[in-house]
Amino acid sequence: MRASVHRLGMAHPGDLSQLAALFDSGVVDPRHVVAVIGKTEGNGGVNDFTRGYFTLAFSALLAERTGRRRGEIVESVPCVLSGGTEGVLTPHYLVFSRDPAADGPAGGPKRLAVGVAFSPPVPPEAVGRQTHVEMVAAAVGQAMRDAGISDPADVHFVQVKAPCVTAARAQEAAARGASVLTADSGRSMAYARVAGAFGVALALGDAPAGRLTEAAMFRDYDIFSDRASISSGVEVACNEVIVLGNAAGWSGDLAIAHRPMKDALDIGGIVAALDDLGLAAAPQLVPAAAARVRGVLVKCEPDRRGLVRGNRHTMLDDTDINAQRHIRGALGGLVAGVLGDGRIFVSGGAEHQGPDGGGLIAVIAEI
Repeated sequence: MRASVHRLGMAHPGDLSQLAALFDSGVVDPRHVVAVIGKTEGNGGVNDFTRGYFTLAFSALLAERTGRRRGEIVESVPCVLSGGTEGVLTPHYLVFSRDPAADGPAGGPKRLAVGVAFSPPVPPEAVGRQTHVEMVAAAVGQAMRDAGISDPADVHFVQVKAPCVTAARAQEAAARGASVLTADSGRSMAYARVAGAFGVALALGDAPAGRLTEAAMFRDYDIFSDRASISSGVEVACNEVIVLGNAAGWSGDLAIAHRPMKDALDIGGIVAALDDLGLAAAPQLVPAAAARVRGVLVKCEPDRRGLVRGNRHTMLDDTDINAQRHIRGALGGLVAGVLGDGRIFVSGGAEHQGPDGGGLIAVIAEI
């Protein structure tokens, strides 16, 4: 197969006009669209309904163009949105499509491979617990098979959208005699992210299975996957998984590379990821090189120790601005400065996703 990636802008969270234009021109076959990852200008919190707004508009457009039921699309095409476009970040979305008729040459170089999977619905009482970890790991394995990736080393980025516990879901569980880990939706989102990170680490072998336990969550930060990007929200009931890697048998001119970011100032990690794809930032990509970039995916976390390279930061102590909004704005500016482009997927909440106090960056580009 051949994977294609289109990075599109939006005038508002329900604006799919650029994608509709690609359908109209024949550049993208709507039947080949398999996943979407994007940024909206919502607050990124529990009550960020811009994510659901985009998903509704996207599924309606795809249903119109393919003749499929909207519900069928919602259940088969992962649509992962992250709210928060602070600073120079630009609202945008990446559309991933696969052409099944474009076979790669036998023994050819590895090219971008895309696989998707959906877990069964996650019961509210399972969110953030060991069962959740195992459900994510199983879905990641399924997405790898969908991408034709057998070697975990060929995986460079795993995006998971996991459900969280709402008040209604907590009450539903209680009515069945079950108890949730936490009824606080914000805290539930954090636990869901950690369960997702542990599930990715389990599937890819980034940590021994015996260490990926509930007891290690939010405690043993030496356990992490620098290929896991986990979001959580009220708009999903199961784990939606997108696996991106490089694999033989795929054609085209796209590849993906990733690097861990050790902290919020790790410009070297950004440069190294670009260098892996033959892109030199000195100090910023020249326009011709920047034009080869199809997508940039970043996960970040305010350092919980309150320091960045030995100097105090106040992100965790600001009553007026949430810490995740601080870090998205900061990392967005750092990465955009190197790329010369604000169309960057920057998602906060990186617990056990990359080094503690840091995160990860993945870049998709023409090679």
